[in-house]
Amino acid sequence: MTAPAPSTAASRAAEILSRPIHINGLRVPNRIAMAPMTRMFSPGGVPGEDVASYYARRAGAGVGLIVTEGTYVGHESAGQSDSVPRFHGEEQLAGWARVAEEVHAAGGAIVPQLWHIGMVREQGQPPYADAPAVGPSGIRVGADEPTGHAMTQLDVDDVIGAFAQAAAAAERIGFDGVELHGAHGYLLDQFLWAGTNRRGDAYGGDPVARTKFVAEIVAAVRETVSPEFPIVFRFSQWKQEAYRARLAETPEELEAILAPLASAGVDAFHASTRRYWRPEFEGSDLNLAGWTKKLTGRTTITVGSVGLDGDFLRGFMGEGSPVKGIDDLLDALEREEYDMVAVGRALLQDPEWAAKVLAGRFDELRPYEAAALKSLS
Repeated sequence: MTAPAPSTAASRAAEILSRPIHINGLRVPNRIAMAPMTRMFSPGGVPGEDVASYYARRAGAGVGLIVTEGTYVGHESAGQSDSVPRFHGEEQLAGWARVAEEVHAAGGAIVPQLWHIGMVREQGQPPYADAPAVGPSGIRVGADEPTGHAMTQLDVDDVIGAFAQAAAAAERIGFDGVELHGAHGYLLDQFLWAGTNRRGDAYGGDPVARTKFVAEIVAAVRETVSPEFPIVFRFSQWKQEAYRARLAETPEELEAILAPLASAGVDAFHASTRRYWRPEFEGSDLNLAGWTKKLTGRTTITVGSVGLDGDFLRGFMGEGSPVKGIDDLLDALEREEYDMVAVGRALLQDPEWAAKVLAGRFDELRPYEAAALKSLS
């Protein structure tokens, strides 16, 4: 197939990506989301004016939905850094209220990503140095023996409560929804994955049993917030320490994991892949987000190297590319395989990325460079 002319790609991108969409009671003005990316610019866990401006710049340049960097819920073992923002505490929540206010003033919608890192933590790390590393079985990704604390029922209840309290705070201070971080080998994902969940109680066993903890978090959040307040759930097959790990080897296994979460109250799934254009299962071109929508019927967000490199930019320009470019992305949106596209590092490099794409200014797009990680530009 001949690649489309740049003007055709530009008009298609503007038309398709500009379509509004509803996630439960939230109207998002277009199909572009900002993916969550840890930045570590919040001393004491407090997001300052620089963080508010960082998100507002991207909202003002056309990103429809901002998903914040991961923010620690109010459990002592949730984190490992005093520079990562927290979503509990008077000063921390006041900072987040300012972030939400500025994003709204810029015309965007925003949800915080609520996060517990589980066994990724090591004892002695801030913000609470004496807190143990906790997980379903006390086992880190890639390890065979426990190095941390296997969660008791009291621990489980405390963490569920921490997520519910954070979600309630998000609604109270003006956010538009919440995203629960269940991906990349962190705590919720540790319960979902057989490699780290070796429990013999109701929270371990087959894929459905391994969803119990996460489903209880979703249900607690759903009960705590208003019925129309969106709950997004981010998940992945891969882990930070195990790129080839898989929650599900077949669509049937994936459905067994996702269906209880949808029933518990998830409104949208954010399917994290390292390369969004790769099919998830043999015999189908659907990626992970595509399969998720097919199996659950929920709104889905695809993510994974969107707009990241020069090859993709050449695809935007209709010049051909060894990876799939803008035309393939738009085709999948037109077929309603998934509903939104999350952009990560490309938005760190270029706060105007969405505005340029929506206006067809593809020639102004800039490839990502690692130096973008060093500032809140």
